[in-house]
Amino acid sequence: MRARLAAWLLALFAGLSMLCAASIATAAAAAGAAATFQQRCEERLGAPSLQVRAADAGYRIDTSLSYKTLTRMKGGGQAGRFVLGLTRAESRIGIALNARMLTDSASGRECMAPHVDVNLAYLPIVIYVSREFAPDSCAYRAILAHEMRHLNAYLDYLPKVEGVVRNSLTPRLGAQLVYAPAGQSRLKLQRELDREWLPFIKREVARVEHLQQAIDTEKEYARLSKVCAGEVQSLIGPVPPKD
Repeated sequence: MRARLAAWLLALFAGLSMLCAASIATAAAAAGAAATFQQRCEERLGAPSLQVRAADAGYRIDTSLSYKTLTRMKGGGQAGRFVLGLTRAESRIGIALNARMLTDSASGRECMAPHVDVNLAYLPIVIYVSREFAPDSCAYRAILAHEMRHLNAYLDYLPKVEGVVRNSLTPRLGAQLVYAPAGQSRLKLQRELDREWLPFIKREVARVEHLQQAIDTEKEYARLSKVCAGEVQSLIGPVPPKD
């Protein structure tokens, strides 16, 4: 009886050992296949790429509108304060996704080497100077000089955004292949671009408005109202005192 029990136990242990060995072999084969697929992806697809480019389209000066119209366009100002000049910049952000892909029929997975182009741009920036001021007048030159500060703030900031965006996106989009179930990798990355990176870029571009606000101080408004021996006040009246 003991001999039969011992033989049965030996057979059981042998069966378990074979089962474990088979499981280990299967896992090793799967890991090997995954490693081989990853190697094929890296060898055939090459590295991902990311390009971030910033450009402006120049500017133009518009003297067709009155200071009352510019004041309404500006909006949100203090009651009684007039806007004599206004600089408007409209940004454009474009993200284009192209890719090379490889599918593994055995695992049902695919890999993708994304090539992402990010373009940051301003449409032609418009500098408005109210039509009440003749282009050869002292007040016109003073107002234009103020608006040129706004223009330069926009133009100087755009390359900085380019650097921030490139440094932020490169570790994710310029250095890693994308792996996903077959038919999903492009969709996965496009969703990430739309939901995460595009809002991030928009926030970075919008930060320039803090610089613009720093230019339009109370002191600067008071200075412009008194330039050129009262030329501004003679045309539109005095700037109301602060509350």
